Amino acid sequence: MGKLFSVGMIISSLISIPISWLPNHKNLFLFLIGIFTIYLVVSGNRMITFKSRKKKHANAIDKITSGTMLILSSFMIVLGVYGLFNGHYVHILFILFGGFGLFLTVMDFIFYKNLSNPTNNWLINHVRKMIGALIASITAFIVAGLGIGNLIAWILPSVIGTIYIIYWRRKLTANTE
Repeated sequence: MGKLFSVGMIISSLISIPISWLPNHKNLFLFLIGIFTIYLVVSGNRMITFKSRKKKHANAIDKITSGTMLILSSFMIVLGVYGLFNGHYVHILFILFGGFGLFLTVMDFIFYKNLSNPTNNWLINHVRKMIGALIASITAFIVAGLGIGNLIAWILPSVIGTIYIIYWRRKLTANTE
């Protein structure tokens, strides 16, 4: 089911990217969220490769995936701050999602430096990112599918999903102690 979810999320995100540039649909935020979702799925699945104790270093694909999202998250934050200074309060979404992406990519690089740690951090990171992709799909359904585009519709799935991520992180961390 996880592989099916991953393929479905990648396909839907890839489809959303050109749609976000169509006339009467142009939306830079949705474009960046599509890229963010692809990052979540790809890097979430890449975390599984660290299950084997034989893998001692992050490879180029891991670093490029995280590095690209680091740059895009920084861009989202800058765009959000710029929009807020110009009175566009909806740009708070750029800051929130950019901050979340920045946090995840910094955590990626910390994880890559601590691969000798014999815990199940690979599993915690995998679960965190796959739930993040689930949050993205639920948010997209609410905003695009149901047409509810208010701030609560954008943020509530992230709040609920973050609580779910914290629950699983604690559960998985308790299993290693």
